[in-house]
Amino acid sequence: MVDPITSRTWAYRVFYVALILVLAFVQLLPLGASAGKLPGPDLIVAVTFAWVLRRPSYVPVPILAPLFLFLDFLLQHPPGLGAALILVGTEVLRARRDVSRNLPFPFEWAMVTAVMVALVGLNQIALTITMLDRPPLGQAILRALFTAAAYPLVVLVSHYAFGVRAADPNEADALGSRL
Repeated sequence: MVDPITSRTWAYRVFYVALILVLAFVQLLPLGASAGKLPGPDLIVAVTFAWVLRRPSYVPVPILAPLFLFLDFLLQHPPGLGAALILVGTEVLRARRDVSRNLPFPFEWAMVTAVMVALVGLNQIALTITMLDRPPLGQAILRALFTAAAYPLVVLVSHYAFGVRAADPNEADALGSRL
């Protein structure tokens, strides 16, 4: 029989993948976006960062890498670049999870915003080096800032609607390692 912690973890992993695919589907819908309008937040990145800081076991690298590679192909981004940048961003946040657990939410929010803006810079540099078309820097930074502005709402929805709460320092997984 499967223990409840493992089954809950896998259920949340499947739910995360389904949620990201639904958000990607909504992003593909032709909802009348035209040139000159402000960019919307990237909810896929916000959900991923919120879940990595709250429950990193729900979004491990073996799930993130193929999922974001598939999204690169689906959304017609340079293959692998978005996946690599998301992996860098999530691993930076994952490494600082213990520190951010003890900090108030505004500091976590500032850390996530800094990671998002840094990923925009890395994306611009990578696209420039490979001589691919890149979005205007101002628009890319604005999208990152709108994503950062939506981050508290994503955290609230994740916490209250989806039940993705930060692990207690004494909480352990099925193998006994601390979360």
